[in-house]
Amino acid sequence: MSAVSTTYVPSTKGDEEVINKTVGIIGVGNMGGAIAENLLRRGWRVGVLDIDCEKTKALSLHGAEILEHPSELANFCSTIIIAVVTAQQVAQVLESLNSKGECLLSNLSAGHSVMLCPTISPDDVMGFAKTIEHQGAGVIDSPMSGGPARAKEGRMSLMVACSMRLLTLHQVLLNDIADPVFFISERVGDGAKTKLINNLLAGINLVASAELLSMAEKVGLDLQKTLKVIESSSGQSWVCSDRMGRAVAGDPLQLVPLAHMTLLEKDTRMALEMGLRAGYQGPLGASAVKAFKDASASGLAGCDDAAMLSFLRNFTPQV
Repeated sequence: MSAVSTTYVPSTKGDEEVINKTVGIIGVGNMGGAIAENLLRRGWRVGVLDIDCEKTKALSLHGAEILEHPSELANFCSTIIIAVVTAQQVAQVLESLNSKGECLLSNLSAGHSVMLCPTISPDDVMGFAKTIEHQGAGVIDSPMSGGPARAKEGRMSLMVACSMRLLTLHQVLLNDIADPVFFISERVGDGAKTKLINNLLAGINLVASAELLSMAEKVGLDLQKTLKVIESSSGQSWVCSDRMGRAVAGDPLQLVPLAHMTLLEKDTRMALEMGLRAGYQGPLGASAVKAFKDASASGLAGCDDAAMLSFLRNFTPQV
């Protein structure tokens, strides 16, 4: 296709299954683990693998099968979901060798499909796709959004770019994982571009929300009441309600991280770089990127990104 077209893929939940309901998931942290729980509840056979053995053990209690090395996935299932965080981790998943000198990539062949779910650069997605497709396997560029709670219920969103053949073949799986599923285009990489656009806006909204609630606090307003007004008025955004709702309800520095500060630091930076490569730079993106970078450098890197409120409460602009 010559241009990106976004089409909603209607849910087929409840329809007869047309493909083998077996899937492997590499990376079962907040999002990957939630996807695994959701699929297990829907009757899928799920193999899981993660460097954190406690996460895979917990999922085994729900019926997941624990795999020991990425190379095993090619024999376990035809559809592999990679839900790690960085492009470097994706490369490790594909290329890490077992004791026999085998890796996941070398074991892929025609009939295999790999879903790339991390938020990484479009160039990295296209590079991985080229390598995977060289083995004869298919690639579904499918970054995800919505958070662990929605992922566990099958209500997160997926931004999918792949061939129509792969979309049709995996529609049952995609609709069990997410609602909505957006078909962006047949160009692998367009899903990643869409996700970076979304996450830069989420980052801008989060920084703006934390800034304005910090201002509200300084002028003597009750933050709970102020947030309620925002949620019912023109300043509303999902990320404001979700992140600031959690931050206002308790100490944001004590929150169990659902999304670390470093994730939006990474995603906003990649989005800004994507825009710059295309010759575009707006007034807000760079400010959001700097805010996440500075918040992480201040010691909040391992905190939930709702801790942006704590960072901006004590913000001193540089002259």
